Amino acid sequence: MFSQSVFRTLLSLSLSLVASPLLADTVWLKNGDRLTGTIKFFDGNKLLLQTDYGGAIPLAWSKVKTLESDRELLVKEDDTTGERAKSLRAGEEGQVVLVNGEAPRTVELASISQIMKPKPVVEDLTWRGNIDAAFDFKRSESDTDDYDLDLKTQARHGRWRHNATAGYNRELSDHVVTTDNWDAEYALDRFLDEHWFWQGRLEYKRDKVEDLERQRTVGTGPGYQFWDDELGAFSVAGLVNRTDYEYANGDESNFYAISGKWDYNRYLLGKAVEFFTTGEVGKPLDNVAEYTFDAEVGLRYKVTDWASLNMKAEKDLVSGGDSESELDETRYSLGFGVGW
Repeated sequence: MFSQSVFRTLLSLSLSLVASPLLADTVWLKNGDRLTGTIKFFDGNKLLLQTDYGGAIPLAWSKVKTLESDRELLVKEDDTTGERAKSLRAGEEGQVVLVNGEAPRTVELASISQIMKPKPVVEDLTWRGNIDAAFDFKRSESDTDDYDLDLKTQARHGRWRHNATAGYNRELSDHVVTTDNWDAEYALDRFLDEHWFWQGRLEYKRDKVEDLERQRTVGTGPGYQFWDDELGAFSVAGLVNRTDYEYANGDESNFYAISGKWDYNRYLLGKAVEFFTTGEVGKPLDNVAEYTFDAEVGLRYKVTDWASLNMKAEKDLVSGGDSESELDETRYSLGFGVGW
């Protein structure tokens, strides 16, 4: 009895060890190299292969001979035509075989525009985010210190998505504070289907230097998720908001407004570079101001799987109101960050 138990244990272990390499995706290159790992995505130029021995490796598509995978992958030959292949089988040079339960179909690698893992409508908990920091110190006839810190994180579970952002900026000129503000926002999305969602959000801004000391906004409205996959994401939302202003002289004002928000990011060059932009344009309903505009745009360059360099520009504008509510700030920053 003991010997049979030991034999079964050893047999199971042996089979698992033998089968493990089969679970890995394989890429053959035209120079004869053979690489194993997990195919993350392909987007017309670079195939990103995640490996245990070298991290994420971008491979030039023109150098790929063929490839195979036992996982389900979405293979697109143009912007509208795509096939969810249950597996990929190696073919002749410059070809791959799509296996989908019917007759396998051979396609030319040159005809493929994208390969990525299909994303289900409802997922288990996923969490991602990044922290960007920038510091600038200048020592001359006029000493300046500039500190900038930004946090953005997102968690998704089933049809619920939690979005949180926070930022802090402080500048000193000859030890005199010229800028000192911070802001935070939380938004909760409830997905109605694969694309449409309903959002509720809370936002707070605090400025210790400008006349407009505090801004509080509560809003709700529909949104639409155009895509959210390995290559990036793009969503928009239209909100009805209630905003309260508090000024340094003690005055207060509040108004209702409609606004449009966007959140876009796109990975380039085998996910080595990320372009991103977020923002909101609003129109008060009682003509306190002609419009409000708050946006950022920038680039991140990944140094490692978790560390990056970043460059961005931010604009905060309140236009058309009285002199107390006017605001026009533009900031540029260059720094480093971490992501997960």
